[in-house]
Amino acid sequence: MRVVIALGGNALLRRGEAMTADVQRQNARVAAEAIAPLAADHQLIITHGNGPQVGLLALQGAAYKPDEAYPLDVLGAETEGMIGYMLEQELGNLLPFEQPLATLLTMVEVDGSDPGFQNPTKFVGPVYDKADADRLGTEKGWVFKQDGEKWRRVVASPLPKRIFEIRPVRWLLEQRTIVICAGGGGIPTMYETGSDRKLIGVEAVIDKDLCSELLARELDADLLIMATDARAVCTDWGKPSQKAIHKARPEDMKQFSFPAGSMGPKVDAACHFAEGAGKASAIGALADIAAMVRGECGTIISRRFSELTWHA
Repeated sequence: MRVVIALGGNALLRRGEAMTADVQRQNARVAAEAIAPLAADHQLIITHGNGPQVGLLALQGAAYKPDEAYPLDVLGAETEGMIGYMLEQELGNLLPFEQPLATLLTMVEVDGSDPGFQNPTKFVGPVYDKADADRLGTEKGWVFKQDGEKWRRVVASPLPKRIFEIRPVRWLLEQRTIVICAGGGGIPTMYETGSDRKLIGVEAVIDKDLCSELLARELDADLLIMATDARAVCTDWGKPSQKAIHKARPEDMKQFSFPAGSMGPKVDAACHFAEGAGKASAIGALADIAAMVRGECGTIISRRFSELTWHA
C-alpha cells in the first residue's frame, strides 16, 4: 500500500516536555521505531506537525530582536528542515543502508481571502498560565486561546489549495524513497495581489492534517494515518460517558462534534479522504501505527464498513 503517515506535533514533543533538541530527538526515535517496520511492505510518505517548534523559534526571535522577528513562513521552513533531519536520521539508523530517504521542503498555496485569517485557531508554542499569556499578548500583540487548563498562542490557519512540490514527491516514490514532506502543513505561500507570478510567504500555519489529506489524495494513497497523543477518537472526551470509536463510515463520524483546535481537523481530514473508493483513514497513537495499518487499533474510517463499532 501507499501510506501517508501524519505525525502530530504533540507526538514529537509531548505536552509539558522541555523543548530541547535531545527531547525532540528521543521522540523522533520513538516515531522511527513505530514506522520502520512498515517500510519493507509499503510505500511511505511522512508528514509532521510543527506547532511547538514554530512557537519556540518565534519566542527566540522575539527575544533577540522583537522588531526583526522572522515571519511564520520562514519559521515553518526552518522546522521542516530540523524535524525532517531528525526523522530521516533516526529512520536511517533502523532501516537497511540501501533504503533511500529524503526530506523535501514543501511550499503550499493558500488563498489570501481565506476566512481563517480573520479567526486564528491554530495552536503554536508552549502552554502558559493566564497571567503570562496576558502579558505576552500585550507585549507582542499575539492572540491566545484556552487549551485545556492552560493558554496557548493561536495563529491564522488557512486551507491548503495546492502543493507545489507534488511532482518531485512522486518522482522520489518511484525510486522507492521514504519521503518526509509537507511538514507543519507545508510552508504557507500565496501569489501577491495583482500578480499571477510572484509567490510570497504568508504569516500563517497551515493545518498539518488537512494538508496531509490533500497530499494523500494527490498521491492516490491507500491509507492516511494521523498519529497523535490519543489512542482513538472519543466521544464525550473527559466525561464518564467517554467512548472510543473503532470503525466508522465518514457519515457516522459527522454526527459527532469535535474540538476545532485539536481533534476536529483530524476527523474532517480523515472523513474527506475516506470518501474515496477503496480509501481508509486512521487516527490513533504513535505507538499503534503498525496496528492501525492492520485495522486493530485507533479509529479507522472507511466507506467499506457496514456499521459503527467501539473499542471495548
